[in-house]
Amino acid sequence: APFRAARTGKITKERTPMSQNVEMDPVDDVLFKDLLAQRAATDPDRVFLKFKDDVFTVADINRAANRVANALLSSGLAPGDRVGIMLPSHPDHVIAIFASMKAGLVRVPVNVHARGDSLEHYFTSYDMSALIADAGYAEALDAAFETAPRPAMFWRGQEVATPDSYEAQVAAASDAEPDVDFGPDDVLALTPSSGTTGAPKGVLKSDRTLRGGPMAVLNITDAKKGDVFLLWEALHHGAGVAVIISAVIGGVTLAMVERFSASGFWDDVRRHGVTHIHYLGGVLPLLLKQKPSDLDRDHKVRIAWGGGCPPEIWKDVEQRFGVELREGYGLSELITFVTLNKDGRVGSCGRPLSLFDIMIADDDGNEVPRGETGEIVARGTQEGLGFLGYFRNEQTSRDTQREGWLLTGDLGRMDEDGYIFYAGRKKEMLRRRGINISAWEVEQVVNKHPAVAESALVGVPSELGEDELKIFVKLVDGVAFDPMELVSFCETRMAYYQVPRYVAEINEFPKTPTQRIRKKELSRSAEGVWDLEATGYKLGRKSA
Repeated sequence: APFRAARTGKITKERTPMSQNVEMDPVDDVLFKDLLAQRAATDPDRVFLKFKDDVFTVADINRAANRVANALLSSGLAPGDRVGIMLPSHPDHVIAIFASMKAGLVRVPVNVHARGDSLEHYFTSYDMSALIADAGYAEALDAAFETAPRPAMFWRGQEVATPDSYEAQVAAASDAEPDVDFGPDDVLALTPSSGTTGAPKGVLKSDRTLRGGPMAVLNITDAKKGDVFLLWEALHHGAGVAVIISAVIGGVTLAMVERFSASGFWDDVRRHGVTHIHYLGGVLPLLLKQKPSDLDRDHKVRIAWGGGCPPEIWKDVEQRFGVELREGYGLSELITFVTLNKDGRVGSCGRPLSLFDIMIADDDGNEVPRGETGEIVARGTQEGLGFLGYFRNEQTSRDTQREGWLLTGDLGRMDEDGYIFYAGRKKEMLRRRGINISAWEVEQVVNKHPAVAESALVGVPSELGEDELKIFVKLVDGVAFDPMELVSFCETRMAYYQVPRYVAEINEFPKTPTQRIRKKELSRSAEGVWDLEATGYKLGRKSA
């Protein structure tokens, strides 16, 4: 039986189930490979994917995935072997992902933007037997292989075709269903966690967990057969993979674009008749800061779903674009969503799915009173849906859990109705003048400034052993900006100790595939940076 933490007390098994969870069916034992084959047999001509001028039916995708799966198996690979995929956003990438699941191979997604040490990490940490890679990444890969182990290579897109090229091997393979045997809880992917600090860890994902997230996507979107999702997400991240698998499960059509573009977003939506759009991180603020147009509501979108919409722009987005926002909360270590907000409660990422227990806990594992901030901790209530661990990292896997609960590292609070409100990353708390400061809270205020498109707060070490605050800002094109004016803007909207001392402009932020800013790549140096202290201005005159 599922357990739920009481209002207060230690994390124990004597908890009572929470009655306010969002109902969702258990994730059954039907493998993805069989589900896709069934869809191809019963609805072969349904359009599954549109990309530029190309259209792929369900049957097309299934046959292509079978060919790739059989080509990989014919090369000597076997279920359980780890195979990297380093491909651009293209139908071939979708097909390769489905093929790995059909063959029972363990997919290792490789970020196509990785270079140097971050690229080497994939090959030194995940022990791949093979890699499917686009020839365009050959230079970066060859550099990585100077020090990292080189797996068997399947090169796609070579200028001169060879008998052993990826395309040739796939063309020669059978399009019959692969003859393999594995179960719903066998590992089929190592998803590198997309944390903004530290090296990515390979999260173990099974066939069941890879289907659980997409089922939650269909729940939050209420998508029906024939609806159209805009697929802009990077497929080397779990969010994009969840979208393509949800399309198979729900009979949805995918309109695929090569990359996210704030300026071209709504044109893509209109061109493809999109009915649902997905957002992450700073996507909605970027869309809202585009120049208003008479065409802002000229589309078929009903639902915008995702996570990370700043509460203060929630209603602005709905009113300007004529869509309904639905938020959720999830993480790489579990599934795409473990909470859903389908009720329009502004600022909340929703209530827990019935397949999970969620608690807001203090550092000792006690549940905090409703309304207070603590760490979000979670556990699956269906066998096989909990945290499966990190690849060859047993110590970190143990450290990430307490008495069966996953310690997410995220801060949040729960209201009296069981709705959860995200409050930033625990590790991104800064300490200044003896006071803990949430980077997330400061960024939410800075992002309201009309000249700021995006921002990120980091700490600059001080002689006192605490942090001075440095805010990086990406500016809106063509809007005048004065750092001192930003300080004045902040001072009337936050406590004086939250106001950044240093202000640095940046052209583009380094980001994860989910559009989260990679703060570890931002400089902590104060050299050559605008410094409030150098102006002689003293904080504390206007602030709350």
